[in-house]
Amino acid sequence: MDTRIYESVLRRILFLEYPPGHILNEKALAEEFSVSRTPIREVLSRLEWEQLVRIIPRTGAIVTEIEFQKMTHVFQIRLEIEDLAGRLAGEEITEEHLKKIAAIRDECRKLFDRRDQKELVEIDFKFRDALYDAANNPVLKTISQYLYHLTIRLSYVLFERGDWLEGVQASLNEYQEVYEALARRDGEAAGKLRKKWLRVHIERIKNKF
Repeated sequence: MDTRIYESVLRRILFLEYPPGHILNEKALAEEFSVSRTPIREVLSRLEWEQLVRIIPRTGAIVTEIEFQKMTHVFQIRLEIEDLAGRLAGEEITEEHLKKIAAIRDECRKLFDRRDQKELVEIDFKFRDALYDAANNPVLKTISQYLYHLTIRLSYVLFERGDWLEGVQASLNEYQEVYEALARRDGEAAGKLRKKWLRVHIERIKNKF
């Protein structure tokens, strides 16, 4: 699979550049990326497996709707996975990981002065990458990333419609608290904090929608 094309199409879906119901045209994508239709089909097949598109014969690939009941079930699983990731990261964390998380935290702080939903999500991508790199369990990372992608579109809408400063402050608080727990090599606390802040995020979604 062409990862360049996959990452590009994936981000367009996650950032709602391709909104739910949008039809992805194989021919147009092949022309855009200067490839045959085969790599495009491989990417769309992967995205269908990830439940982000639905392939309909003689129609094409359609970006899936955001199903609130399904998201509730996904969040239930994510709560436990994020707890485990925090605990593993606490056992394996290095000074290099801590430097990355501190830099990500500082990057987040700058968003108080400018509203950029996409950048806030990109910062969360970086934070998760650092955390899961520290956890050092590629299977866990793959599963978590799959579930995260299912919920991030809903989160993106929240960042767009919700109180911007509240959202940035919540992310900043999470990064700081998790950083402090990991700096102490307290994996149990880091796991509990990941669950705590995910619950806060879930409540913000419920209250908004």
